[in-house]
Amino acid sequence: MKFLIDNALSLLVAQSFYEAGFDAVHLRSLNLQAEADSVIFKRALEENWILVSADTDFGTLLALWEHAKPSVILFQRGTERKPQQQVKLILANLPPIREALEMGSVVVFEQNRIRIRALPFSA
Repeated sequence: MKFLIDNALSLLVAQSFYEAGFDAVHLRSLNLQAEADSVIFKRALEENWILVSADTDFGTLLALWEHAKPSVILFQRGTERKPQQQVKLILANLPPIREALEMGSVVVFEQNRIRIRALPFSA
C-alpha cells in the first residue's frame, strides 16, 4: 500500500509509515503543498496512493469526484492529533479496512468509530 500524506498532517506521519515498511510520502516532499485539492487527487489517482488527511474539505471534493480512486483516510475532529498515534490507529485497523481501501473508499476515523463509504459516491 502506498500513502500520500496531506499538509493537514505532520511529516512524521509519512516517516512513521515508511519506517513501518510502507511506501509513504508527504505532499511537501513532492512540492505539492500549495496545489489545489483537485490536483492532489489527480496525482494520487495516477500514482495509486491512498490519501491520508484531516482536511474536512476533502469530503466535499469526494462528493463531486466521479472516480473510485484514490481512496482517502480522514481523521475527523476529536480524533488523535499526535502523528505517532495517528499512524498507530491506522495500522491497528488496517486489516479490516484494507479491502475497502484497495477497492476505492473513504475511511473516516471518528472519535468512537470508523466509517467506510465506497467511491464514487452515488446521488
